[in-house]
Amino acid sequence: MTGRKMADKKGDSGSESDSTEEPVVGNVNKFAVVPPGYNGRPKKGHLIFDACFESGNLGRVDYITEFEYDLFIRPDTCNPRFRVWFNFTVENVKGDQRVIFNIVNFSKTKSLYRDGMVRIPAKHVYYYRCPDHRKNYVMSFAFCFDKEDDIYQFSYCYPYSYTRLQNYLDNLEKKNYNFFTRELLCLTVQQRRLDMITITNPDNLDPEETKRIVFITARVHPGETPASYVCQGIIDFLISNHPIAKTLREHIVFKIVPMLNPDGVYLGNYRCSLMGFDLNRHWQEPSPWAHPTLYATKNALMEFDRMDFYIDLHAHSTLMNGFMYGNTYDDIDRYERQTLGGCLEDNSHCYTLEVSFFSYQTNSSNMKLGRNLARTFLDYYKLSGIISTKPTSSIVPKPGPYRLRDRQSERDQSNDVGYEESRQQRRSSYRNSEFNINNTNAFSETPTSIRLQLRDRENKRY
Repeated sequence: MTGRKMADKKGDSGSESDSTEEPVVGNVNKFAVVPPGYNGRPKKGHLIFDACFESGNLGRVDYITEFEYDLFIRPDTCNPRFRVWFNFTVENVKGDQRVIFNIVNFSKTKSLYRDGMVRIPAKHVYYYRCPDHRKNYVMSFAFCFDKEDDIYQFSYCYPYSYTRLQNYLDNLEKKNYNFFTRELLCLTVQQRRLDMITITNPDNLDPEETKRIVFITARVHPGETPASYVCQGIIDFLISNHPIAKTLREHIVFKIVPMLNPDGVYLGNYRCSLMGFDLNRHWQEPSPWAHPTLYATKNALMEFDRMDFYIDLHAHSTLMNGFMYGNTYDDIDRYERQTLGGCLEDNSHCYTLEVSFFSYQTNSSNMKLGRNLARTFLDYYKLSGIISTKPTSSIVPKPGPYRLRDRQSERDQSNDVGYEESRQQRRSSYRNSEFNINNTNAFSETPTSIRLQLRDRENKRY
């Protein structure tokens, strides 16, 4: 660390730009910022910055005065273009110590900071062009440390780490719900898990059953943490005691990949993977070694004869509220490059759900948005007429060793004629539904290559 200022050159377009200056590499690690010429151990009030933890990001701190510090975001690994996400702690403060922090090297010019996104009083926050940093946009905020013994954490948005997700999924798996399974699709470059969960009534996994499939993914861009809160809200609702959740489980197969970019999340990147790839630009030809999570997820998608919905969850840094994007490009080449639109069946619905980094003030609000997204499928599939009027204790089966993989053995041992008649009636109702899903078997039973699957699809189409 040095006292010399460094700034990144960028335009005023609002998009990411390349840096022509010396790069910021690595996170600060218990770095004490002391006045120039000072020797000895840091005194109380000499701030200690740290970002060497999971999802942390702060590359450099410059001392300006005892009241002011310039902070530099560490760019995404192997990709200096992206500098948005920050997440760091400050300690060794004095009570009532007042400071100004300037975050000086954002790679975007447009920001919701102008609309008050920082969750401290708006009169203490400024977002402006700074002549000291080549007229780059700087976000400055004043802060008062009120308790000496506290460690203060600052981040671009509420963090949601890889470890948090793993603990959440571990706890769900321990409940042994018969409608919930978790499987490992692959390991990342750094050997982290890519999980896919399935939430549905076990009967829906019968190979002879016609399936309504909704596939949901999140966190392809690691810094977009609101997407994880939305995703958890979806999962929490679908496994809940609510009668709508039970009805959805009875009629729909939900496949969810909660974190498409575990390495990027762990490293504290904003948009890229460990190797510097924006994974959302590599769906068409994912590499099994460079983009293993996309490759595995796309193979999982290709296993289905028909899929009703694919929804990818994101967060937006310049717009408010929550909204959806769909594929409406007239240029078919652009349509197929940007999304999964060219890989799915023509009658599959492919959407991106964006939730603002700012509009939802708390984690619980984002989770409620996820809950409400799940509830919309009740209307789409016209299932409201069969919903239970009152929740009962039997809506969620009691935890136990009973799992989806035990279903077939149980069925083989069952001689319950009434159960079999009920199953046949339900299968018939699926086939007669307005939203009947055709079992076209577009791909081989055990796909091994995305290229072969796409080629087979083209052959069947023409």
